[in-house]
Amino acid sequence: MLPLIAVLACFLVYFLGYKFYSGYISKSIFDLKNDSGTTPAHLLNDGVDYLPTKPVVLFGHHYASIAGLAPVLGPAVAVIWGWLPAMIWVVLGSIFVGCVHDFGALVVSVRNQGKSIGQVAEDLLGHRARSLFHAIIFFLVALAMGVFVLVLAEMFSADPKAASVKDNVSSSLNAPVKNKEAASSKNAAGKTADFPSGTQTKPKDVGKELHDHPGEIRTEEKPSIRLRSHFPEAVIPSAAIMILAILVGILHYKKGISLTPLTIFSVLATLGSMFLGMQDSVLHWTGLADVGTSPSTGSWKYILLFYAFLASVTPIWLLLQSRDYINSFLLYLGIILIYLGFFSGALTMNFPSFNAEAVRSSSIGLDLIPFVFITIACGAVSGFHALVSSGTTAKQLDKESDARPIGYGGMIGESLLGLSAVIACTIGFASAEEWNGFYRSWSGIQGLAPQVGAYIYGTGRFLSQIGIPESIGQGFIALIVISFALTSLDSATRLLRYNIEEIAESSGISWIRTSVGNRYVSSLIACAAIGFFAFMEIEQDGKKKPAGLALWKLFGTTNQLLAGLALLVVTVFLLKTKKRIKVAFLPMLFVLTVTLWAMIRNFFDFLTGPNPNLLLAGVGGTLIFLTLWLLAEAALTWNRIRKV
Repeated sequence: MLPLIAVLACFLVYFLGYKFYSGYISKSIFDLKNDSGTTPAHLLNDGVDYLPTKPVVLFGHHYASIAGLAPVLGPAVAVIWGWLPAMIWVVLGSIFVGCVHDFGALVVSVRNQGKSIGQVAEDLLGHRARSLFHAIIFFLVALAMGVFVLVLAEMFSADPKAASVKDNVSSSLNAPVKNKEAASSKNAAGKTADFPSGTQTKPKDVGKELHDHPGEIRTEEKPSIRLRSHFPEAVIPSAAIMILAILVGILHYKKGISLTPLTIFSVLATLGSMFLGMQDSVLHWTGLADVGTSPSTGSWKYILLFYAFLASVTPIWLLLQSRDYINSFLLYLGIILIYLGFFSGALTMNFPSFNAEAVRSSSIGLDLIPFVFITIACGAVSGFHALVSSGTTAKQLDKESDARPIGYGGMIGESLLGLSAVIACTIGFASAEEWNGFYRSWSGIQGLAPQVGAYIYGTGRFLSQIGIPESIGQGFIALIVISFALTSLDSATRLLRYNIEEIAESSGISWIRTSVGNRYVSSLIACAAIGFFAFMEIEQDGKKKPAGLALWKLFGTTNQLLAGLALLVVTVFLLKTKKRIKVAFLPMLFVLTVTLWAMIRNFFDFLTGPNPNLLLAGVGGTLIFLTLWLLAEAALTWNRIRKV
């Protein structure tokens, strides 16, 4: 019953946080207006970036843009410290930090002509602050989206180890070894280690073999469960959503057709395309399931970058907004089904425990504090959200009062996704032994297959509780994960385009402002920057690695750093407008403290640790320097405001 009580308590906190805390911020701090026609979407309406949008559509766009892979990946890793720290940070972190961050960034941008958080920083903190923001944003977005391109390219490509989709969903998922006394497991070389009949304990080296296989769950009961990282069945529905989005955009905005029938049709068509894409006959006919005929990982990278370019340059209503709106219904349905499956299993006592310690007593080589606050980013607070709130969402807000459900409520929605990852990666495992077999070491849960695979595996078990076969359930969850990674990619490319145009505008050189200010040129530069991290390889630890993966260790701290700096901008805005600042100042102080703590720890580890890495140390040290510089600029501004 403990999991059931814990999750119900989390739901209660979400309800109370939205009803009372967001209401207090909305009325007493921001004093939001309910007048239509006063937001930048109306005043600067250009039909391309600025466009007044219905709240239900804008919520879908905002929610889909912020809910990418990160809300799943972070908690899927952080439960290694135990389920309780992950759950507390996901829920309370979102209510008091993440929701305030997203809500505040949105309102501050709307009150400043829909400017990005970097431009607002210039108005509040000065020119140098703007340049520092631009540098951090450029690095963060280009790095994150470069890795997203890598991840999506692998997920779309055919699995070289599977002959069919049915082989992808391994029959070993629920098939225990028949002879437990003679259980065996294959090691990396393909050899088999047998445990003699009657053996009660395993030799130490065999135990290591059971657990040190990234992307696999190995226990005596289930020697090998290979978690998936290839989902070619998601290609057809992903393409269908794009086509449907264009159709919905044209029919609604140009032909005036009501949104209700278009929504019903597009959602049903998307679900139909999902079932079509899961058919072996269709996948083999299209060649998507065959390594020899499916586009290679490299080809998928080019395809994804071309799509990102199109999504960046086309009017926002034609593709980006409509696609996000359709995607949001997939996520609503997915979250509802996941929690229905969880509650069904919990009530029937099929899920009696978390299968993990509340707080892990054994060391994993990385301290719980401060790193749990960095590992779980988007599920609790994320600097990327400030870019979405002040980048695309603020330019489409119809009324200021819509900022509360979209900014604060949207972050609660993402936190629900993060919470689902916490329970899927603990309760979703069949036993404590199985969980320990997967989460035994920090190195064993690094990479795409362990993190995404663990979530899909756990949620697939949830969906089976309400009669959905695991193979179909896993395919549906995989489509959701991929769809929102794609949504983050197209939205972030547009945001990076805005950032590049702002850099060009601030250069003061007329030909740069004219040429780079063109959305086609700036989008091309944005895609080139993303492509650098996706394609370029650098040497690390004696091996060639994509630049994005080599630098990915810096993403968590950079993302949280941007969140802290965005809260700093909100704090200065409140100070300047004579409002109470505690709602933003205290979260800002907390986020910047734990982030700088982690950054400094990482810097010295990269510099003098067992495996020194001068590249990571150099980039990490530069980010620390830029942060301290920006904090100094903020302190000077704070002092000037107090003297006025």
